[in-house]
Amino acid sequence: MYKFLLIFILFSSVLPHNDSAQKKVISQAKQYIKSGKDLDKAEKIITDLLNDSLQIKDRQKAQNILFDILKAKYEQGNELLYLKHPYDTISHYTTIIKMFNALEKLDSIDESSNLNPKYKEKHAHYLYPLRPNLYYGGLFFIRKEDYKRAYLFCEKYIESANTSLFVNVYKQESDSLMAKAAAWTVYCGYKLNDYERLMKYSSLAVKDTAQLAFVYQYMAEGYKQIGDYTKYADLLEIGFNKYPTFPFFFPRLIDYYNDIGNYEKSMSIVDKALEVDSTNINYMFAKSTILLNTGKYDECIDLCKKLIEENDSLAEAYYNFGVSYYNQAIALDKYQQRSKKNKDRIRELYSMSKPLLERFRELAPEQKNKWFPILYTIYLNLNMGEEFDEINRLK
Repeated sequence: MYKFLLIFILFSSVLPHNDSAQKKVISQAKQYIKSGKDLDKAEKIITDLLNDSLQIKDRQKAQNILFDILKAKYEQGNELLYLKHPYDTISHYTTIIKMFNALEKLDSIDESSNLNPKYKEKHAHYLYPLRPNLYYGGLFFIRKEDYKRAYLFCEKYIESANTSLFVNVYKQESDSLMAKAAAWTVYCGYKLNDYERLMKYSSLAVKDTAQLAFVYQYMAEGYKQIGDYTKYADLLEIGFNKYPTFPFFFPRLIDYYNDIGNYEKSMSIVDKALEVDSTNINYMFAKSTILLNTGKYDECIDLCKKLIEENDSLAEAYYNFGVSYYNQAIALDKYQQRSKKNKDRIRELYSMSKPLLERFRELAPEQKNKWFPILYTIYLNLNMGEEFDEINRLK
């Protein structure tokens, strides 16, 4: 009996002490707010208090005071900015996002209890006009290349629209920044090589028509990152169909279908691109490569002639041109070399290929893996001793 009584007395003596300490912290924080000084200290002591095990009523009170501290910091910062005095912009934006977090936690406490959320409407009307600052904070950190923080700001802008705090003030039809913020989360996810972040708000990001080509680009890269090449190709095709002249989609789409040997699909894409711009050298060159790969050498030669007329320094056009002759020579040499007529034709084809591959070598010396084996074979078959000796030394 004595033991239980002693425990009760000890327990009772601790409670008032804790309650007294909490009241002292809250009182001190209020004094800081009133004076407008040491607001960082005020934020710290209230944050520490909130990390303690408080009763719901006390937690509600402390959370509300934390918001008042952050509000005071924000308004001080605003005044400094208005007066064009030096101010820490990072700190300013950080305070704004903390304000949103503080009120969302307060609202969560109110929702999970039977307490009357008497400050909710007042807080909502104060904070809601500041919501665009979350978006602009995201842009600020993107310019700083701090993509993690930029993502958090844009995400907070998006998610804050769905909180019960703003249920009576949010107007979706007037929210012109929502899709833009989502597009920037896609960009940040791309820069962070984070597939989940990249894709989280992608369905909303595609509503931002101003940045849609880039959104498709980053989404395509995201699918490639996780090895989903079917969706990668689908996104490339969607992007190409909508933005045929955007530089990202066409070359990668052609490379994808060429790599898997679907030249029919590659050709249909090139032909569509040429319908948009019939004189585009990149489109014409891509078509010449497909013609070369499908053995349509005469058509490839005709197109390469046009390319070189347009740009006589286009290295790859000389390569496709020369290889069209070279491949024909190889085919004849392999299957029909016995007759004198065919031997003369083989020699003729190698001779026509030679200056084209030499020009390619001159324009692209670093691409030795492409010109070396072809010129080696040409010089060997044409009995060009001096040239053969020179290239043989490059082995």
